[in-house]
Amino acid sequence: MNNAPGPSTTSPAYVFLFLEVFSCEGGIQSYVRDILTAYLKQPHPLPAEVLLLRDGPDCENPLEGVALHFTYLASHWPSLGRFKLVVGLTYYLLRYRPRHIICGHIRLVQLVAGLCRWFRLPYTVMTYGKEVWHPLPTAERAALQGAARIWTISRYSRDRACRANDLQASKVRMLPCVVDGEVFTPGPKSAELVERYGLGAGSVLMTVARLWSGDIYKGVDVTIRALPAIASAIPDVKYLVIGRGDDQPRLARLAQDLGVADRVVFAGFVPTADLADHYRLADAYIMPSQEGFGIVYLEAMACGVPVLAGDDDGSADPLQDGRLGWQVPHRDPEAVAAACIEILKGNDRRCQGEWLRQEVLAHFSAEALTRRLTELLTDLPT
Repeated sequence: MNNAPGPSTTSPAYVFLFLEVFSCEGGIQSYVRDILTAYLKQPHPLPAEVLLLRDGPDCENPLEGVALHFTYLASHWPSLGRFKLVVGLTYYLLRYRPRHIICGHIRLVQLVAGLCRWFRLPYTVMTYGKEVWHPLPTAERAALQGAARIWTISRYSRDRACRANDLQASKVRMLPCVVDGEVFTPGPKSAELVERYGLGAGSVLMTVARLWSGDIYKGVDVTIRALPAIASAIPDVKYLVIGRGDDQPRLARLAQDLGVADRVVFAGFVPTADLADHYRLADAYIMPSQEGFGIVYLEAMACGVPVLAGDDDGSADPLQDGRLGWQVPHRDPEAVAAACIEILKGNDRRCQGEWLRQEVLAHFSAEALTRRLTELLTDLPT
């Protein structure tokens, strides 16, 4: 592992830049790890350099190998870290003249665009969701517009980014999230977890989400508002909420005010390694949200759990425009209640766990990501 620019064993064909990948958990970090893993799973991966602004050499990185060489640039002083990134990228461009630069976050795009213009090299920008759904500052927008390619996770994210920042849709390519079908599998409910959360033998709705006051779009409050109507049809229903954040007290008060506090279980943070066991507790995964994509829907369906999502966001891709799950107006408790009741009755094909899993893995497996990444790398201008 390196913490400063240094020679790779061979000249890198690509240089990737990311904010952080291994030092913290998050949806973007998980997605990037999947992409780097897919890179290594290509039949003949070309050497590539990966520059990591906020990761240090002590992070746990299982991907060190022949094809990927990592440079760790974390610093106690953020300005020093960015200076090291400028030096590191300049070094690789001067020494190796890689065929293409892949910028892993919009916050790095001005640096990448400036150096790539100087060295006359093409670059690609990876986007994820709401960070590009609104007009960017002039310099960032120009840097994004100057990219040879833009990779994004869903049609919805593509369309919003293009409208907000006057991008050419012809430059945008889809690189969707995927799910690990060996980790997220169907199975019986854990008796220990059922007892821990007091779920009993009733029906369980579940959401996995950050409970931050800035992220109310996740729809946990909408689902709580829908609970009285759901309970009138499904008397034994409970709602398991996995996640933590400063919005939990408000959500707990809302449940109390609506008389459903005894039905709402706040489980707090659950480590990634334990998530599959928690999905298996659910009879339905409910998140009427506005997502860029929503990998949690894939995880739930891979575990054989039917899902509910919003009807105007990137979840249309994992739900295949409603073929695999329910799409409802994301701030409409009545629509959420009606769909939840329908799901819990279990009469729809979208409630068939094995079929759900089969369809999800056909389109969103690690193998599918490797094939798609290979296609996109072949498509890159050099």
